[in-house]
Amino acid sequence: MARNVEIKARIDSVDRIAAIAATLADQGPTEIAQDDTFFRCEKSTDRLKLRTFAPDRGELIFYRRVDSSGPKESFYLITPTTTPDALRESLTLAWGQAGRVRKQRRLFLVGRTRVHLDRVEGLGEFLELEVVLQEGEPADAGVAEAHALMARLGVAENQLVQGAYVDLLRAQAA
Repeated sequence: MARNVEIKARIDSVDRIAAIAATLADQGPTEIAQDDTFFRCEKSTDRLKLRTFAPDRGELIFYRRVDSSGPKESFYLITPTTTPDALRESLTLAWGQAGRVRKQRRLFLVGRTRVHLDRVEGLGEFLELEVVLQEGEPADAGVAEAHALMARLGVAENQLVQGAYVDLLRAQAA
């Protein structure tokens, strides 16, 4: 399993943040259309999602993290698949779907941090930072890096949101 530190923030403009990120980035931008299907999990800290990029390309992603609005450590495992539709059907029959999220993601790499600028269908625009941690590295190092990058991108603490996009969509529907 790999580890990272993540934050998610609601932003006013993907394009405004992208202009800043472009000046900081080592790579990017890369445009990625993503269709994420979430499946039911027993523990509230666990998530299982199938991310589909194309009919013959997807990833099954398991991750575990607490739901808090600040930077938090996440453990994850990614398994590629060439049959995402068949896998979605199998997992739906076995576990049931918890929701679906469609988004257009603009990805920048700033050092070891993945900067995601997301336009989420039905929710709006978001920034997600993922600071990849080295084996045995304390999460505090990633938290400090996330805070520093938030400041450089002009994102304030009061913009941080809690939970996954699927949780925000469910809360909005309720």
